[in-house]
Amino acid sequence: MRDLCPALQNKTYFNYGGQGPLPAPSLQAITASWARIQELGPFTADVWPYIATEVNSTRRLLAQCCGVPPHRLALTENVTSGCVLPLWGLPFAEGDRLLIGDCEHPGVVSACVELARRQNLAIDVLPVKHLRGDQNQCDSAVVEAIDQTLNPRTRLVVLSHLLWNTGQVMPIAAVSKQLLQHPQQPFLLVDAAQSFGQIPVEEAASAADIYAFTGHKWACGPEGLGGVALSERVLAEAAPTVIGWRSLRDESKADLSSTDLFHHDSRRFEVATSCVPLMAGLRSSLKLLEQQGSAQQRWERIRTLSDSLWQALQKLEGVTPLLDVAPASGLVSFQITGNVPPVEHVKLLGAQGLWIRDLADPSCLRACTHITTTEDDINALVAAISAL
Repeated sequence: MRDLCPALQNKTYFNYGGQGPLPAPSLQAITASWARIQELGPFTADVWPYIATEVNSTRRLLAQCCGVPPHRLALTENVTSGCVLPLWGLPFAEGDRLLIGDCEHPGVVSACVELARRQNLAIDVLPVKHLRGDQNQCDSAVVEAIDQTLNPRTRLVVLSHLLWNTGQVMPIAAVSKQLLQHPQQPFLLVDAAQSFGQIPVEEAASAADIYAFTGHKWACGPEGLGGVALSERVLAEAAPTVIGWRSLRDESKADLSSTDLFHHDSRRFEVATSCVPLMAGLRSSLKLLEQQGSAQQRWERIRTLSDSLWQALQKLEGVTPLLDVAPASGLVSFQITGNVPPVEHVKLLGAQGLWIRDLADPSCLRACTHITTTEDDINALVAAISAL
């Protein structure tokens, strides 16, 4: 897999949580699909069966990855659209409350803030940032924190499957069961940007109401294509928001008298024209990953590598990993003591061909290991950090 990624041939790369490298076969699949569309004619009777096959096969594969039937899987461009489009269609009433984890991505948080402003909703904060230890203890602490912060008017809980800043895994299935006991049965929205393609997701994706992911991070697919797994309740109760011809049951004509315009399945949250060739690229990347082992086997490999990095960082003077125990994923966040801002450390390492990133909240550095990471990569990064 590593040898198939041109981006990994001339640098030491630890930014899989931002964007994964695209393997050469996936790039070739994209260009071949584009060529085929042009051969058939981009808007001809001959091209539609080809496009339908591409869309349906991609939907089926992503649904299989999420452990849901295809009618519950909508194709999207990114995590944000996968979160926001169904979120804004949920049935809220003035005075309802949103419970949002304190480690959520600014894009999702901002969407919730604006939604609350427009519909006169209230926002509560779920404290999870401090949970950085044993997974079983973390799981119990999350359930307890939700018990303490749920309100009789709570209508939605927003919680990532894998926190993008600390790297802690959240017990999504347990939270889903917990919310079913609440009188309001709040919807559960899950940002899966860091989980899809890295850790097994079927249990969480099938349990959440909105489980939004992208293909361009840990799945090593092209940017501009992702998906969202939706619960039957969302399909029954949520209205479409951004509307286009793909949302419609009949795209061929405008019907001012119809009260049943939209698909009854996940497609009501798809909008309009998207880049079809990207679908071949993502399917290729997912196939390549599967050839490296099952999701569980790949996760174990990633954890072995992140453990190695975490252990090495712990031994460096002036370096403190955020997590108190070895990471449960490939995200390894850490802090370096001193007055040098994290962004400057990123620049200094980048000048040596070593690529990590800085995060603002909490202020730290983050390095990600994937199955394509090697022990030599880890040794090179640790040596450079030690020199800093």
